[in-house]
Amino acid sequence: MQIKRFTLLLLVAATGLAACGDTLPQQGLIGAGAGAGTALVLGGSVGTGLVVGAAGNVAYCQATKKC
Repeated sequence: MQIKRFTLLLLVAATGLAACGDTLPQQGLIGAGAGAGTALVLGGSVGTGLVVGAAGNVAYCQATKKC
């Protein structure tokens, strides 16, 4: 069970880092999905994961303009 959880965490993290989105709403949704998935895997608060993931992805994409 522990290996499945770790593998899922890596998959969610890689997906979140690989995709940025072209528009601000896309960036927020992608980040929210990655944050929620990570929170589920780690047993944390999904609501907090949504907010932190969305904010983090938007901030990163806007700051780096790599997306």
